[in-house]
Amino acid sequence: MDTHKQLTIGLFGFGVVGEGLYKVLQQTPSLKANIKRVCIKHPGKERNAPDALFTTDKDDLLFDESINVIVEVIDDADAAFTIVSTALRNGKAVVSASKKMIAEHLPEILQLQQETGLPFLCEAAACASIPVIRNLEEYYDNDLLHSIKAIVNGSTNFILTKMFEDKLDFQSALLLAQQLGFAESNPKLDIEGYDAVNKWTILLNHAYGIVEHPNNILFTGIQNIQLTDAVVAKEKNLDIKLIAQAKKLKNGKVAAFVLPQFVPIQDPLSFVKNEYNGVVIESGFADKQFFYGKGAGSFPTASAVLSDIGALRYNYCYEYKKLYHQTPNELSNDFYLKVYVSFDDWKYIPREKFEWIEEWHAEAERKYLIGVVHLRQLTESSWWKENSTSLILAAEAIIDNLDIVHLKKRSLELAGVV
Repeated sequence: MDTHKQLTIGLFGFGVVGEGLYKVLQQTPSLKANIKRVCIKHPGKERNAPDALFTTDKDDLLFDESINVIVEVIDDADAAFTIVSTALRNGKAVVSASKKMIAEHLPEILQLQQETGLPFLCEAAACASIPVIRNLEEYYDNDLLHSIKAIVNGSTNFILTKMFEDKLDFQSALLLAQQLGFAESNPKLDIEGYDAVNKWTILLNHAYGIVEHPNNILFTGIQNIQLTDAVVAKEKNLDIKLIAQAKKLKNGKVAAFVLPQFVPIQDPLSFVKNEYNGVVIESGFADKQFFYGKGAGSFPTASAVLSDIGALRYNYCYEYKKLYHQTPNELSNDFYLKVYVSFDDWKYIPREKFEWIEEWHAEAERKYLIGVVHLRQLTESSWWKENSTSLILAAEAIIDNLDIVHLKKRSLELAGVV
């Protein structure tokens, strides 16, 4: 496509994001993009657009030769994949915001892009208004990218902010998030970390060339965090955030997961409150860079879709440099994590699974310990998610395999054991 070409859009979905895009396009005539048809599921709903725009037949969009761009912002992952694959095979560029669909079908989408040579852009699928995918694609070289840490889910961040700042318990904070529209009526996808790990699957590909199914990435959400955990954090001048992170280890592999973590109050991610998202990227020469913006909502998400539509005028495609032009990284399953674990009863805590325990507090009604575990102790069993057990990573959580012997000896010396 050249910069003078008219972009004629077929839009799937007219919910919060779809309607936001419709309004935004009306205010940006310089883009030379217009929506020709909108495919919707429920025709009877009242909508702020002319009736003639809408259809319930997806083929009205997918097989219309005058439509050269398909924008897909629906929440049905299977239907979204059918739309995306049909559109690409029919010679149409695609812009998508469906993180679950992309995360679950990444290998097939990559294959379709190679076969068709057509753009598939998805900035809106991770961190909404923050241009993190484009930056990872264009700016950061694989070898120099030390780590990336991010708050990628606005609903959970809103709940944690309310627990910390207004001393609400988890259920009250969740109810408030639902009332304000930041959490779904069925909030499980947000609360239990599914949404965050889907986004993280997408970002790992653009950051490190890793193509992995979300089921193979360690994750949980904030469903087990207690008000007592927030009190302990406050005493130690820490926040608690649901953090997605990836870090290059000494052996060249990448440690990656999505887990709650203590964050020092001077850390940039501590500054990320309510429904905002934040990303901290650390690279060889640029040191740390911090991206901050709204991670959800009608216009912030529509702004990312709009940016992708604008990029189509310049034939922009993801090149997947880390995957195709460099040696892709691999996920590591051999490293250690320093964790805080709170619980009601010692009998639920398998102390033998810890390399060592640095602190334990057994007097209070809600007990806790701080110790070090190997990754496999968390991937091979779910003791840390059961019986009201709450696991939160230490601020500096990842311990490289090569450092463990020295650190264990030092820990035992401090404890007076050796």
